[in-house]
Amino acid sequence: MTEHVLTGTRGTIAVHEWSPPRPRRVVLLVHGYGEHAGRYGELAGVLTGHGAAVFAPDHMGHGRSAGERVVIEDFEDVVTDVRAVAGLAGEAYPGLPSIVIGHSMGGLIAARYAQRYGDTLAALVLSGPVIGGWELPGRLLAHTEIPDLPVSPAALSRDPAVGAAYAADELVWHGPMKRPTLEAFARTLETVSAGGDIGPLPLLWLHGEDDRLVPLPGSRTGVERLSGGTPTERIYPGARHEVFHETNRAEVFADVIRFLDGVPAT
Repeated sequence: MTEHVLTGTRGTIAVHEWSPPRPRRVVLLVHGYGEHAGRYGELAGVLTGHGAAVFAPDHMGHGRSAGERVVIEDFEDVVTDVRAVAGLAGEAYPGLPSIVIGHSMGGLIAARYAQRYGDTLAALVLSGPVIGGWELPGRLLAHTEIPDLPVSPAALSRDPAVGAAYAADELVWHGPMKRPTLEAFARTLETVSAGGDIGPLPLLWLHGEDDRLVPLPGSRTGVERLSGGTPTERIYPGARHEVFHETNRAEVFADVIRFLDGVPAT
């Protein structure tokens, strides 16, 4: 893994790169709320093993990037930062088809990226995406003081080692959500909802059936609206929020590779 530093919209952005000797596609990997791109080394290894150069930023206020922890005042800025990462990847590997994979909050960012830059993409993959009817921001913003409701490690995966590693990870945010970020979530959910579908761009939707952090029914409305009603979907019985870290992740990885292998080169 190589690490780059870019100048982002609101400070420096740390970018992780995993690349095989002769890649045939580029993947922009977009992580979720409170975490960082370094948690996706196993997925990156699978992708590089199948010919992808993987570029994954730590978003502003996350991981090794600059900014107050977990504060995102405008998700449009994060989308712009991901676009800068795409530029870095394009300079390194010009002419290769580009795919965005977004998890959770990263699914919201990836969906908005596809609305803004879909003509530059060959495909979009959303894992447990925060789009559609996600009720948490509204519930928390109704309080004068935001309740301290940290993510339960047990909600991430049936694999207890995943939760233990998450709890011990010093680059993961373990405190309460912050009002500016919640307000930005609420605005961007509306923006994506009103932003139109992505036309014929191939879309793979992955979701754990037992996802309690981003419940499946709420995401379904957003995914179907974004895709124009024809996504490729994989719903995993019993799986929780982080399907890339689940006990059946080999099945999830195989589904992603199968989907990517079916995407026409551009």
